[in-house]
Amino acid sequence: MPPEQQSLFPNPGSMLARLIDGPVAPGRVAWIGLRAVRREPVRVVESALAVTGQGLEGDRYASRNNGARQVTLVAAEGLRAIASYLGRDAVPPERLRRNLVTEGINLTALRNRRFRVGEALLEWSGDCHPCSRMDEELGEGGYNAVRGHGGITARVLDGGVIRPGDAVVRVLEAGADR
Repeated sequence: MPPEQQSLFPNPGSMLARLIDGPVAPGRVAWIGLRAVRREPVRVVESALAVTGQGLEGDRYASRNNGARQVTLVAAEGLRAIASYLGRDAVPPERLRRNLVTEGINLTALRNRRFRVGEALLEWSGDCHPCSRMDEELGEGGYNAVRGHGGITARVLDGGVIRPGDAVVRVLEAGADR
């Protein structure tokens, strides 16, 4: 584990460590989108193939160099919060340009963890912060509406097919969480 991530973990056996290691309700995939080229519209798909060390086949962030931003995830609950901050009924997932929308799981609980999405095994690689394009995509105030609700990024450790309705589950095997 890189030294900069070591400070993100509480002392083993501490109360905080036990709470963080506690149960996390599973969620599910609600939506999948791919974008082959920068600034092109997101294409909604019925399934995506996660490729080990690369990302989602057909997405612009898929790479051969094991980059940190192979898959992006945002919670449906976060989309509702963003819409509320903008005074709207809803924000279409395509506007945030993420790959997967999840429901029912707190993505923050996946920080520094591995998790299964459908057939694929992913690993948290960072928070997905808003970019300056959010005002362009969502209108004035879009950037600030997304702050804290932009989701997470992940690497693909084991590939597989991901479909809407698939479970999103944190992995709790010895050594796999950290």
